[in-house]
Amino acid sequence: MTAKTKTKRSKAQTSGSHGKGKAPLLEVQNLKTYFYTDDGVLTAVDGVDFQVAEGEVFGLVGESGCGKSVTSLSIMRLVDPPGEIVDGRILLQGEDLLAKKLAEMTRVRGRQISMIFQQPKSSLNPVFTIAEQIIEVFKIHENISDEEAKASAIELLRRVGIPDPERKANAYPHELSGGQAQRVMIAMALALRPKLLIADEPTTALDATIQAQILDLMQDLRDATDTAVILITHDLGVIAELADRVAVMYAGKIVEESDTITLFDRPLHPYTQGLMGSIPVLGEAKERLEVIPGNVPSLINLKPGCRFASRCAARQEYGLEICERVEPDLIEMEAGHKVRCWLYQEYEGHTPPLRKGGGR
Repeated sequence: MTAKTKTKRSKAQTSGSHGKGKAPLLEVQNLKTYFYTDDGVLTAVDGVDFQVAEGEVFGLVGESGCGKSVTSLSIMRLVDPPGEIVDGRILLQGEDLLAKKLAEMTRVRGRQISMIFQQPKSSLNPVFTIAEQIIEVFKIHENISDEEAKASAIELLRRVGIPDPERKANAYPHELSGGQAQRVMIAMALALRPKLLIADEPTTALDATIQAQILDLMQDLRDATDTAVILITHDLGVIAELADRVAVMYAGKIVEESDTITLFDRPLHPYTQGLMGSIPVLGEAKERLEVIPGNVPSLINLKPGCRFASRCAARQEYGLEICERVEPDLIEMEAGHKVRCWLYQEYEGHTPPLRKGGGR
């Protein structure tokens, strides 16, 4: 985490009131998305639960392959074979998106939920101008003329900070910088003022200056429109800067969830602690950064027990045999702070070595 990011945690503190006291906009319940491969069933998302309130930025963080992007594609109903959503419910203002027909879901996308994908340039069609691609969004969902749609497209480009939007509207994707392409993707996603925006690694491959600009833009747009955001990233610095609450994913499951400030101040799960320890902080001398030993387990034919057990130093420190036999539940340690770990929960013949309000 850079010094700039660390100081901007005050932003998360001041924005933490977003979503408080409001009914959930989105509820994901026991979501399971599996991929049927020649080697076996890959459990990419395996029983995920979370809620997002109106106007809230909810961070979903974890290493590559932990299930973050598959979770977002499941919410959008964009999982293709051999993938399949096998269980769960995805409720948007009480309506189950998994029960909707394809035509109904097409109307939901863009108008109620929009998504910013990784690699913005590859997400734009190279043979159409920027204006043509934004206009298409309006033409699908709105009964307006081409002239009105183009005027709205140019205004959107102006809102997201594209210089000379009248000229850039007629440009092709290859003529844009990476930062400009990402701004165009944000403009397209916000064209119909959706209730929920899913941002999947929105700052990947952008330099630090452009990354900061994109994050500031998303913050400003959230404040102006009260659109809820699911922010998917492996970068804890991005989470610290923008998210109100955050869930940490590991091997297809959520292992910890809390408000952002609490997660950084009192991480409970050994995996979260390892992630925190691996972040360089300017101005703080560290002889060496922490490293989480081992590798993420294969999600095909998983062994019983905690999925982090083979990499967990705390399991060895406390001599916890249960970790390799039984999978822990996600329990609430204090108001809004949940963790999935045998360090904190009881079981038959198992007394947790750490108690509520603990941590290490």
